[in-house]
Amino acid sequence: MNSNDKYEVIIAGGGPAGSSAAINLATRGARVLLIEQTRFPRPKLCGEFISPECVTLFEKLGVADQMIAALPSKLSETVFYSRSGHSARVPSEWFGAIGIALGLSRAEMDERLLRRAIDAGAQVVEETQVTNLIIENSTVRGVTVKQNGVEAKFMSAVTIDATGRTRALLRHANSNEHPRRDRAPMVAFKAHLENTGVMPGACEIYFYKSGYGGLSSIENGLSNLCFIVSAREARACGANADRVMREVVCQNRRAQETLRSARLQSPWLGVSLEGFGRYSVAPLHGLLAIGDAASFIDPFTGSGMLMALQSGELVADQIGKYLQSASTNLGQLRSDYSAAYDETFDSRLKICSLLRKAAFVPGLAEVAVRAFGASEKIRRAMARATRRRRAKPFSFLRRTG
Repeated sequence: MNSNDKYEVIIAGGGPAGSSAAINLATRGARVLLIEQTRFPRPKLCGEFISPECVTLFEKLGVADQMIAALPSKLSETVFYSRSGHSARVPSEWFGAIGIALGLSRAEMDERLLRRAIDAGAQVVEETQVTNLIIENSTVRGVTVKQNGVEAKFMSAVTIDATGRTRALLRHANSNEHPRRDRAPMVAFKAHLENTGVMPGACEIYFYKSGYGGLSSIENGLSNLCFIVSAREARACGANADRVMREVVCQNRRAQETLRSARLQSPWLGVSLEGFGRYSVAPLHGLLAIGDAASFIDPFTGSGMLMALQSGELVADQIGKYLQSASTNLGQLRSDYSAAYDETFDSRLKICSLLRKAAFVPGLAEVAVRAFGASEKIRRAMARATRRRRAKPFSFLRRTG
């Protein structure tokens, strides 16, 4: 990595959004530098549910065979359980012709996406931290990084924040924005388990007093459990994830059954959550955000991974147009990307903000699950709403390719 090198695009963050952007840009011939602060493979707090639409995107990215080689679990449906045990089923086939979702650990999925980015021509550096933005006349011109204690500067035409919920670059762009982990209202935990009672082929979603969680099979005969609780409930359990699982998550009758004999196979991961929803996707000329850095959608929708991959493709489309057009400036790129992001994601984010109340308002989850369970028409409409574009309400997300 030579600080004298010039790049057209610098991407901070090697998760699915960052790798998707890198692959899409590099295959178009763009000179791309992807900077990742850890070394892959690494565990990541995530529901590890890959919706059927993602498989189509994997094919477009040229990484589908690598994903299948990891032997993911095949998930044919998602089943939502109210606290009392009532259920509502959503078949995976409602989300596209492939009709099967996958259960695969982030360690395996992210590793394969990052290596595909390298094969596509992107320069990837791991164990390197972006420490600041290079800003000139309110325009981002590059980044400063630290690798093995050595600082360097790299210049680019466009910089992408794909650092996830930390929104590291956006925080550098706005010095007034700082993490508020001490005030975060929610906490999320995740671990891999063995010997669970999860139904074969199902992703099970459990609602309880202060949140919700998901359990589904992944590779190697394991299950992934990821759940959200209020920070108050977590503190009441001494921030002990196993105790939170037993005392809070297992308030749900179905969760109590499936987790009764479960054994921990990996260390617990935990993170504070400030909230859900949309952030600034283009805060400065030359700086764009994708994935969770742009918006954090509710995990129960099963579309978080989809939005990550799609936003990587979307930003690559807009940057590609900018790089090829002599008449397009960074202000126009900023405007065009914001408009395209709104068109693609705003409706589903708004719908999900309404559905979120079912998870956190006492008693509402019970009513919602019973209503959805009694009507396939309602279930289909809500499932489509979590994917829809603004221009076509309650329509399936249109795939390309």
